Amino acid sequence: MDKENTSEKEGKTVNAIPLPTAKKWANRWSKKEGAYNNHHKVKAFLIPKADLLEVMTEDVDAVRAYIGIDDNNTEKLMIVGTKLNSITGIYEDMITIGVGNGSAPDDIYDFTSPCPSTCDPKSPMFT
Repeated sequence: MDKENTSEKEGKTVNAIPLPTAKKWANRWSKKEGAYNNHHKVKAFLIPKADLLEVMTEDVDAVRAYIGIDDNNTEKLMIVGTKLNSITGIYEDMITIGVGNGSAPDDIYDFTSPCPSTCDPKSPMFT
């Protein structure tokens, strides 16, 4: 979890980032690592329980994860709450567009740490 992305929202601490930052990271991933081959060392992402519960308090039906690369070249998993549109059957992202202005957070959560370095080397999934 990046402490630099921790901010205040409605009196509580959240690990959220502005939409422009999320878009920049996602675009960087798509352009630089679209085939994923250059980031083959990333095996997983560690998501702290408290932070996952934070996104669940938004009355979501599901969450969606976007992959990005931050300004330090660290892989990021950005979590967005979604609501099911019963008419279209699509889970729509619950992003409060326009709230984040580059310094204030939108509803995009960046609280992950890539593995490695947060791996469990004894896990059967660690290969």
